[in-house]
Amino acid sequence: MTRKLLALALATTALGGLAACSHPNVVQTKDGQQIVTPDEPEYNKKSGTYQYEDNGKKVQINKDDVHSIQEVK
Repeated sequence: MTRKLLALALATTALGGLAACSHPNVVQTKDGQQIVTPDEPEYNKKSGTYQYEDNGKKVQINKDDVHSIQEVK
């Protein structure tokens, strides 16, 4: 019983920690479009693009098209 309770507590803590790391962001493009992303987009120096996942699909935005990226609070 104690092991099950400990395992449940550890799993809950781990999932809570992962959820706390995820913050939606708004990408403002130079043409005025606003794109809400589930996490902060990662910048890929090699390709010159910001990348994020949207419903399991990888999306890329050219760095030159991005005006700003702000975390949603």
